[in-house]
Amino acid sequence: MENVTGGLQDNSSQCESIDDFRNQVYSTAYSLITVLGLVGNGFALVVLIRTYRQSSPFHVYMLNLAVSDLLCVMTLPLRVLYYVRKGDWHEGDFLCRISSYALYVNLYCSIYFMAAMSFTRFLAIVFPVQNLRLVTENRARLVCGAIWVVICLLSSPFLISGQKFDPITNKTKCFEPPPPGKSLKKLIALNYVSLMVGFVLPFLVIILCYAGIVRTLLSRTHAARRQRGTGTRAIRMIVIVLLTFLVSFMPYHVQRTVHLNFLSRGDTTHCENVSMQKLVVVTLCLAAANSCFDPLLYFFSGEGFRSRLSSLRQSMKASTMQRTDRRKPITASESGENQQLKTG
Repeated sequence: MENVTGGLQDNSSQCESIDDFRNQVYSTAYSLITVLGLVGNGFALVVLIRTYRQSSPFHVYMLNLAVSDLLCVMTLPLRVLYYVRKGDWHEGDFLCRISSYALYVNLYCSIYFMAAMSFTRFLAIVFPVQNLRLVTENRARLVCGAIWVVICLLSSPFLISGQKFDPITNKTKCFEPPPPGKSLKKLIALNYVSLMVGFVLPFLVIILCYAGIVRTLLSRTHAARRQRGTGTRAIRMIVIVLLTFLVSFMPYHVQRTVHLNFLSRGDTTHCENVSMQKLVVVTLCLAAANSCFDPLLYFFSGEGFRSRLSSLRQSMKASTMQRTDRRKPITASESGENQQLKTG
């Protein structure tokens, strides 16, 4: 941030630097997100892969969401190292670009996979007959493939910004905003595109789907309410997805837009910059934390996820018992009983 606040040194004595706050919060938050994200999504991925024979369209979306989250959290340790070293990047230009890119790919893939899961649940509840014909595993795979390709292509501008050497601090910088100028104007334009396409559009789809689901559930007759499983999963999904958007995605997108427009102004003070940057730190941590919230989606609203977990446990228990029986020595009495059975 030295580039942004370099012209405001006259006010710097009145406010503390953002560096200590940023380094402490990012290193702590990213470490925690890495551990929780690896454990939660790694466990979910094992369950989903081991029970792949019970596949469904919803299962396909959950699998892709878990892969997306894992790819993201695997790059977070590089950010932890950067902030533990107090903003000094040693890992090279390529990893700097990939780390930034992976975070945004995960963010928008997660949003679109949630939108696809919400639309799938909407069809299952509001149009159950058409759902059997329209929603198939192959179509779910095609949708996931399209999401990966489109998001990876649309996020490619984040590969443009790599490491930069800062002569003032004598450190190599990464993950820093551009200084005011042409690059900032391009970033503001890019922000509005990603805001509308990556957040507002899928969020509207999700809201419309949930409105349709709630309306259908409320208008069901008493006899139709016997299908409580689908309705309960839908309500759980609505709660978890909306909480993820309100806690993780919305604050980040709102604050990012405000911050970039704030940087384009020339009448800001150093204290105002520090306050704005602290909000950026907090909201970016919340955005990265979506990787920790997604396992809740699998467990509480995933189609048969808990039954998959139960069947996986039973199969593992059965295989363990079989191995134990093979290793167990045959006693003399058991041998005699076997001989009697053969001769009888």
